[in-house]
Amino acid sequence: MNPKLIKGGIHNDSRGQIDFVNDLDLTAVKRMYFTTNANTSIIRAWQGHKIESRWFICVRGSFKVQLVEIDNWENPSNNCKKTEYTLTENKPEVLYIPKGFLNGFQAIEDNSKLMILSNYKLNVNPNDNYRFDLTKFNWK
Repeated sequence: MNPKLIKGGIHNDSRGQIDFVNDLDLTAVKRMYFTTNANTSIIRAWQGHKIESRWFICVRGSFKVQLVEIDNWENPSNNCKKTEYTLTENKPEVLYIPKGFLNGFQAIEDNSKLMILSNYKLNVNPNDNYRFDLTKFNWK
């Protein structure tokens, strides 16, 4: 399965605004957490999972998110396929990151906040947490 950007929309009327992502199916979600970076120079990369999938939603500010499709979990090549997304609070969308991908993210604006959903509870798969040095996949 490939990463997917699930698009939403915004509805305004005299009562206010509704931001929505109606095509998001939350059936598989088991937990949720939020992350903020101390400043916009912080890059959290590279981490990923063979088994676990994630959904990223920007709830404040904006983030640059990069995904790397891993070819070998023990010794990945430096030429793995990489894709980039920009998530912002002003555009309701959810980035689905399936198992088999590493992710990295950087806040574009101060005080940005990312909500992350997972299809596994914490510590269910303790050996499914892979991390690589920031320089491994050439963060840009």
